[in-house]
Amino acid sequence: MRPDVLNPLFAETDTLEGVGPKLKKPLGKLGLTRIRDVAYHLPERFVSRRAVETIDEAGEGENIVVRLTVTEHRGGRSPRAPYQVLAQDSIGNVLTITYFGRASYTAKKQLPVGETRWVAGKLERYGDMLQIVHPDHIVEEGGDTLQRLCEPVYRLSEGLTQPRIAGLVTQALARCPELPEWIEPTQVAKEDWPAWRDAMQLAHKGEHKAARDRLAYDELLANSLALMLVRADNRKRKGQPLVGNGSYRGKLELPFPLTGAQKRSIAEIEGDMAQEAPMLRLLQGDVGAGKTVVALEAMLIAVEAGAQAALLAPTEILARQHYESLRRMAEPTGAQVALLTGRDKGKVREATLMGMLDGSIDIIVGTHAIFQEKVAYRNLAMVVIDEQHRFGVGQRLMLASKGKRAPHVLAMTATPIPRTLTLAQYGELDVSKLDELPPGRQSIDTVVMGQDKLPALVERLAAQISEGRQAYWVCPMVREMDGPEDIAAAEARYASLKERFGDDVVMVHGQLTPELKDAAMQRFASGQAKLLVATTVIEVGVDVPNATLMVIEQAERFGLAQLHQLRGRVGRGSQKSFCVLLHGETLSETAQKRLSLMRETQDGFLLAEEDLRLRGGGELLGTRQSGDTPFTIASFEQITELLPMAHDDARLLMERDGGLEGKRGEAARTLLYLFERDFGVKTLRGG
Repeated sequence: MRPDVLNPLFAETDTLEGVGPKLKKPLGKLGLTRIRDVAYHLPERFVSRRAVETIDEAGEGENIVVRLTVTEHRGGRSPRAPYQVLAQDSIGNVLTITYFGRASYTAKKQLPVGETRWVAGKLERYGDMLQIVHPDHIVEEGGDTLQRLCEPVYRLSEGLTQPRIAGLVTQALARCPELPEWIEPTQVAKEDWPAWRDAMQLAHKGEHKAARDRLAYDELLANSLALMLVRADNRKRKGQPLVGNGSYRGKLELPFPLTGAQKRSIAEIEGDMAQEAPMLRLLQGDVGAGKTVVALEAMLIAVEAGAQAALLAPTEILARQHYESLRRMAEPTGAQVALLTGRDKGKVREATLMGMLDGSIDIIVGTHAIFQEKVAYRNLAMVVIDEQHRFGVGQRLMLASKGKRAPHVLAMTATPIPRTLTLAQYGELDVSKLDELPPGRQSIDTVVMGQDKLPALVERLAAQISEGRQAYWVCPMVREMDGPEDIAAAEARYASLKERFGDDVVMVHGQLTPELKDAAMQRFASGQAKLLVATTVIEVGVDVPNATLMVIEQAERFGLAQLHQLRGRVGRGSQKSFCVLLHGETLSETAQKRLSLMRETQDGFLLAEEDLRLRGGGELLGTRQSGDTPFTIASFEQITELLPMAHDDARLLMERDGGLEGKRGEAARTLLYLFERDFGVKTLRGG
């Protein structure tokens, strides 16, 4: 249950004064549906003003606060003409306060002739007059303008104004309760951080680094703690210790000897599987680093120990590909590999389900279908999940309920993730890294060119096709997911290439039905089609060794990690491969750096670290174009700086301070509920 002390924060925004259905909508657009969200809606920046005695002290373009006496009103002669109020400072300098449109009404009310007022706004010159247009504030003597020397600027949506949102924030802050301290006391003292409630107030008042850092740290601590609770819960579960005898693995006939990184990862996995606590390990490998071989070795350990293994892939196409390559590799060992997807029907499906139940199938490959209610195993003890970021913590927990006892889980990803983000996303997993490319992998020549070279590129493509090779053409990403604009761009490009290459061209995008998508991919994979035009749906795992050219249009719209993934689709055979990055006319500095990095290196881990530096995270973990982290308050710099500290702090709480029991534990429980990471608490109550 959520602690009572937090209830005021989780009340809906319409409990704030002045919020009715009309305001609820723009607030909802900003994700502000509860008091908590409004309080955490931190300013994007602050406007600073300087209080001056006279206008002479101020510079043009400066934000100032000055005491003025009103001398005259000059009404707009026509409705379009500005309304002007003349006023003098303490030594008689004249300043015009200018209003446009209907604001003259306000001017008459707020600036009566002969009265003195504090006026805040930006000092500008118009002809030979100094003026302030639409002042930010006008306050009577003894008012609070001097308190407004530093003012927050908030992110808005249509229908909201700065004063409006500032008023709501003030109300939300007034409802913030005092909360117990969940951060380790020496840490608070060392960083000189304010208490939670004070930090909330200060973060809205000015550039208060300590307050902002404290609030970011809270969020990072909540995340680390939740993931550790999941992990501790996993350790308490009983798994099945699996020890192989090499009888199957000894018969493998691999085309290349294993790299050092593969041997090291296999040894780490073997060590985990021999324990009773179920393995939770992430295998990170760059495109083409040989993750499948490592996964097969791991699954064969389970088979040698008399159990079954399953490989879960995010899409049907990938499941099919994994099945083909695993079956081929496992053939000499005698291990039985089968495929089960949602599309299998009738007798074939029945036979597969029987084989899983009676144990005659050793390794099953498939999509989510392999974990449906009706699917039963004789003894499933090991699961490999491909492309981990498509499965959240929730699903990882769900898997654990499928075997008689919790199965060992190996998650694989081809997205190299920098260490900080690995902690953020996968804090509950141990990590193995494949950081060497196997022998036989070709380097890919990367060329950057402008859109104007398109005709020459099409000729080059024609030459490739006439030599019997295949190519990909990836169209720009206009929005996060394949939206209508993306598809329009892909369809236009497809139409123009089809005029030239006819039936040799196929197209895939996210809005096609799975059947159509699969059919097009199948034509390309089998070599019937020579050119595949696609939106970004092809980034993960497609394997066509005969494809030697990758064209990425408007490459500047993609993040480094994604460009690297796409480039990894070629260079899988023995032929020399190329990647062409086509860019538009204007390139931002970041885009230029990104494209030149792509030219210089093929090391995915290096590119991921650089990507992080260039723009804060981006789609390292998915496809979002920026800031795709599980965090809303912590900025990228804060994640990099504070996450390792938060991670250690969470570990201290778990290992030394008694977890969620005890005084600090109670406070930490409040923190988990405040950030809605309470799935961590739930694992304690029976998972």
